[in-house]
Amino acid sequence: MHYVHVDVFSPRPYSGNSLAVFPDSAGLSEGQMTRITQEMRHFESVFLAPDDTDDDTDEYASEYASEHASEHADEHAGERAWRARVFDLAGELGFAGHPLVGAACVLHALHGTADTETWRLRLAARTVGVTTERRAAGRYTGVLDQGPASFLGRPNIPDLASWFSLTADDLDPGLPPEVLSTGLRYLVVPVRGGDALARARIAHDLEAPLAALGAQFAYLLDATAPEGRHWNNDGVLEDVATGSGAGCAAAYLRRHGRIADGRTTVLRQGRFTGRPSELTISAYGEGEDIRSVTVGGEVAFVAEGHLRELPE
Repeated sequence: MHYVHVDVFSPRPYSGNSLAVFPDSAGLSEGQMTRITQEMRHFESVFLAPDDTDDDTDEYASEYASEHASEHADEHAGERAWRARVFDLAGELGFAGHPLVGAACVLHALHGTADTETWRLRLAARTVGVTTERRAAGRYTGVLDQGPASFLGRPNIPDLASWFSLTADDLDPGLPPEVLSTGLRYLVVPVRGGDALARARIAHDLEAPLAALGAQFAYLLDATAPEGRHWNNDGVLEDVATGSGAGCAAAYLRRHGRIADGRTTVLRQGRFTGRPSELTISAYGEGEDIRSVTVGGEVAFVAEGHLRELPE
């Protein structure tokens, strides 16, 4: 089975967020995909297969299909519609950012005929669009439309700073913590400057306290830079560049007037892991009515190969 190793949100190999893309994975079971992902040891792997489904199962998918119907009306339409399944080391994810951006760029390299293409990727719960551009050999950009944002509440947590080994003075006094989603539910925690980001550590497992707030993950955000950090909930692993978290950051920054309507802004992440990354973000709308959020960046191809055997 063929796979491609790419680095997402970086113009250079060996930076950004690494990813294994399996562009023709039809027939693999969920267990096989999990085992392969654990073997590859990237943060995530993405498994693709041609999408032969005609109907759309969610509202955003229907809107996207309607808006972009003309883009899929030519003879290459079948090549632009794909099923995508994203796995991390523990199992399947309902949504993720960097795997979809990287997957679309690999599809462009293998099947694209123009310098710019639009790909439709169907996950189990929703369908998203990714626009890709060929920049040079092994260099692409991808922009993922994550759809609308949902704002889910502003919790009052007296000891919130201590969750991240910080003090109350490290939190941004002008911006409230907020739970929101553009695919995954994040508690966005604004902090005061890069020094607070640098000192932040997860003090104890956040799985249960986040769940009590209706959130799945936490994303620390320096809104001035802007720059973010994200760990898995036990704090053992820090993510290099979090596409789903960046989508929430974009919606948050737009709601609070920190970025202009539709203007592309660079969000940085990963410098504390030694793999600096740049994510382009934008949000369209006003207040809680953020109707579209995009996250994108450059993708560098690193390697490709074949699995000699598949797991049982």
